[in-house]
Amino acid sequence: MFRIAPSILSADFARLGEEVRAVIGAGADWIHFDVMDNHYVPNLTIGPGVAQAIKPHCVRADGTEVPLDVHLMVQPVDALAMAFAEAGADVISFHPDASTHVDRTLQLIKSRGCQAGLVFNPAAPLDVLEWTIDRIDLILIMSVNPGFGGQSFIESALRKAEIARRLIDGSGRDIRLEVDGGIKADNIRRVADAGADTFVAGSAIFGKPDYKAVIDAMRDELSGSRQQMAAA
Repeated sequence: MFRIAPSILSADFARLGEEVRAVIGAGADWIHFDVMDNHYVPNLTIGPGVAQAIKPHCVRADGTEVPLDVHLMVQPVDALAMAFAEAGADVISFHPDASTHVDRTLQLIKSRGCQAGLVFNPAAPLDVLEWTIDRIDLILIMSVNPGFGGQSFIESALRKAEIARRLIDGSGRDIRLEVDGGIKADNIRRVADAGADTFVAGSAIFGKPDYKAVIDAMRDELSGSRQQMAAA
């Protein structure tokens, strides 16, 4: 099943709770939460206090919870990963090159009851998956260089997603393949055809007046993807 995960990096921070409720009402499956430290990436965003504040808003009208998907662009990783677990994160992903001990960081995240993911920048190899794929719940492929919203999609991410999909299928495990950066209605089907099942979109959704219209357009495109037809 496909998941659309709007990134609140592009939301109106002056009314963040309202924005989260609005995008969930428009059909969002996850809420994507970008954490930047002005060290690992050249920008500074939001911390665990904001995650804790918006967590009560991550609920659908029928009362079901919407997962809070935290992407850590920070170095070091462990202390902040634990802080976000305490703040209510459901999924916590990090960049392997930002952790001194990747396996230990994965263990820490999972010990707090969260799902754990690894994130790969556009020029980063996937080699670490050979040693960790049995312990992760999510692979996140960056299709822009991390640090800023509103960037254009990097086409080589499609090939990397195809490789990651083969690794996931070969593992026999239920691992989500997420792609983040420059995702729009006009390219989301190609990303799905490359093997992705979870799609982060920031300015493509929050930059438009009608969130539901954008999410519906994305779902229309996904309905014709090879993955969707194979699952039918």
